[in-house]
Amino acid sequence: MEALDPDRKLRVATVITRFNGGAGNVALNGALALDPDRYERAVITGGVGMDSATADGSDGSGQDVLHGEEAVKNAAAGDLTPRAYEAGMEITQVRPLVPQISPRDDMAALRTLTAVLAEGRYDVVHTHSAKGGVIGRIAAARAGVPRIVHTWHGFPFNEFQSRLRRSVYVRLERMAAKHTDAFLAIGSETVTTALRLGLTTPDRVRLSWPAVDVSAFEAAASSGARARARRRLDLPLGVKVVGSVGRLQFQKGPEIFVRALAELPDDVFGLWVGGGPMTSELEKLTTKLGLTDRMRWLGHRDDVPELLPAFDVMAMASRWEGLPCVLVEAIAAGIPLVATAVPSNQDLVLAGETGMLVPPQDPHGLAVAAAALLDEPVAAARMAERARGRVGDWFTPAHLGTVLDETYRGTSTRPFQR
Repeated sequence: MEALDPDRKLRVATVITRFNGGAGNVALNGALALDPDRYERAVITGGVGMDSATADGSDGSGQDVLHGEEAVKNAAAGDLTPRAYEAGMEITQVRPLVPQISPRDDMAALRTLTAVLAEGRYDVVHTHSAKGGVIGRIAAARAGVPRIVHTWHGFPFNEFQSRLRRSVYVRLERMAAKHTDAFLAIGSETVTTALRLGLTTPDRVRLSWPAVDVSAFEAAASSGARARARRRLDLPLGVKVVGSVGRLQFQKGPEIFVRALAELPDDVFGLWVGGGPMTSELEKLTTKLGLTDRMRWLGHRDDVPELLPAFDVMAMASRWEGLPCVLVEAIAAGIPLVATAVPSNQDLVLAGETGMLVPPQDPHGLAVAAAALLDEPVAAARMAERARGRVGDWFTPAHLGTVLDETYRGTSTRPFQR
């Protein structure tokens, strides 16, 4: 395949199941960084799913496709669709494209998305997330889209699944990879895994990084930010705070986090920013562990940059990751890090140098590492300062915009042409 005309304005559609969290922010920041004189930008996102919809996963609208203001109004809490719409992007919501596995909805999503992409006459379709990535790439190939790009933010298959489930996910990824002209892989371990499993050829993959606008987090770390953040959260004077940011789901290990908190002294408070399907379960576990006075589940918040300075330590309990944006955000805010030793956290968290690494699914290990940083604030601050040296221009939206421009107009070719 020849490269797309470097002088022609291209229509690009970003396809993502949930337009929120780390993957959503990377997708949005990349789209915002594209030169509007060279690109027409569209976002195609999934339905709200069962987390916030009716029992059958429907949004109650009776329509499979929503456009513009209707799609924005139907977005789930915390969705980035309003920001994209305000920036002048075309917005489409494909209701059957929900996060939950559902053969009926998945086939409907494939049919509907194929029609949407064909009607949109896009030059490039760029998919994100596991399910949106598989269905989106197959739909784009069926719609005859000239160039198909996918970002791996990590993989949906991991060591915590059954062998059968993992093998099914790998086969699905291999199938979708045949319809992909180019890949961006967040984190070095993601690239390594993709090449080792034969999901791509070397000419089709490029290492990428979480694109974070760190200015807000750096500004929030200014003098007096810690006191302001703690007043905002109404925290008692003198307490130490271990915090985390992420969706309340199995991948992020929030129950591991709260079990680790139970091993820390009574003057240590736990904060978790983010909502999700495990909220009720975690509230019950908090009560069972006797932590209701010092563990706060804050739910979704739009003021994360202002809250991070309240943390003495950022503790991530994830079972698997790509390379989460929240690590970059915490580093920009000057917060010492504890993270699980999973791909690709080690790109930023060098054990004992820029933070501390612990085994996944190990509340005791997480507690020991957090306690070490709390008890040695000088050493913790030194690690936080070294971590800042790991975050350079590669992590900026501007750099990602350059990468996207080069990738969208590249010459690598998918193995299977319809």
